[in-house]
Amino acid sequence: MKTDPFKEYIKASEPSKAIKGYAWSTAIGLQAVDGLKTSKYLIDKAIDNIEGKISIKEAQNLIDSYYEEKTDHSVDEERTEEADKVSARIAELLSETAFSFSPAEYISIHRKLFNGLYKYAGKIRDYNITKKEWVLDGASVTYGTASELKATLEYDFEQERNFSYKGLSMDETIHHLAVFVSRLWQIHIFGEGNTRTTAVFFIKYLRTLGFSVTNDIFAENSWYFRNSLVRANYTNIQNNVHETTKYLEIFLRNLLLNEKNELHNRSMHISGLWDDNLNFKDENSYIKEAELYNQSINSYIENKEMDIKNKKTYIDNIENNIKYVFSRKIDSFSTKTLNHIQLLFDRFGYDEIFGRSMVMDLLGLKPSASSRLLSNLLDVGIIKSVSGHGKGKYKFKNNI
Repeated sequence: MKTDPFKEYIKASEPSKAIKGYAWSTAIGLQAVDGLKTSKYLIDKAIDNIEGKISIKEAQNLIDSYYEEKTDHSVDEERTEEADKVSARIAELLSETAFSFSPAEYISIHRKLFNGLYKYAGKIRDYNITKKEWVLDGASVTYGTASELKATLEYDFEQERNFSYKGLSMDETIHHLAVFVSRLWQIHIFGEGNTRTTAVFFIKYLRTLGFSVTNDIFAENSWYFRNSLVRANYTNIQNNVHETTKYLEIFLRNLLLNEKNELHNRSMHISGLWDDNLNFKDENSYIKEAELYNQSINSYIENKEMDIKNKKTYIDNIENNIKYVFSRKIDSFSTKTLNHIQLLFDRFGYDEIFGRSMVMDLLGLKPSASSRLLSNLLDVGIIKSVSGHGKGKYKFKNNI
């Protein structure tokens, strides 16, 4: 795990530095939920703010000026700009004590975080969405219906506002909080930025309930937080997968009670092949699990053998299909890249808009590799940038 440059401040004896260190650490860590990474410049300005050399507003202005001076942005730089600006805005919100438990506050947080980055910042989406999830083996959570988003949001807030925590044990309290935040997130009222908005709102809400929430759990485990929200909202009875808040509750126990439960994303994968808790099962369950695992491995080997037999034909077909669509523009691309382009085109065609995170999910690529692929496709004119949907959004060109 990479070193957190703010850890020394989080543990500092001086309250103001500790609070600012936590705010910055959490803000930067939350960018991982969308595969974003901040710049060294942002880190430097954050430390200047923590040390009292500049205010949070001055840090934000310096970051804005830094990107205004850049005239030519690559795909990577656009994503880094979003990460830097949103991180600074989250740090400011987490440093403030003002808060109102209301749908208006929730929407306002989204507007403050993404103003100038997303055209629809602070606006409720008017279209339905799906998102492929690694933890669901490519399946998607069923998100709120566009026509009912506002009503659903208001209902959830009313239910929580009228709920009493009086007399509840800490276990019951944590379970209820897990249910509340998972339902809030499942609505997914915005086109993008839902997890970061939900996390900021939830942290501020927890403070009103008396929790300090000043450790580094969000900073170091934001991707686990998102995956636990996914698992809390997905059921597939046919495959014996049921929605559960147990992973989210483990996260909250670390966050609120300073427990040291291990948080592993692989343990949440619906395949069950990476269950970290096998050693706690009885012998028969373990044997059954091993048998299922062996069956899946044998099936995988059989499929791979078939794949190898058909590989040359498959590659030839890919190259022919791609070249038919994109002519000579991709003559210099490798077979692997041609394969990736074909998969992207099969999924999105000419009409659908996509970004780096969707490329990562579909192709299983790392952020840097996805950025390079998009940059190459943009350079040769296979795809084009699309405005009005946030930075780093593209479509296939149909006039090449």
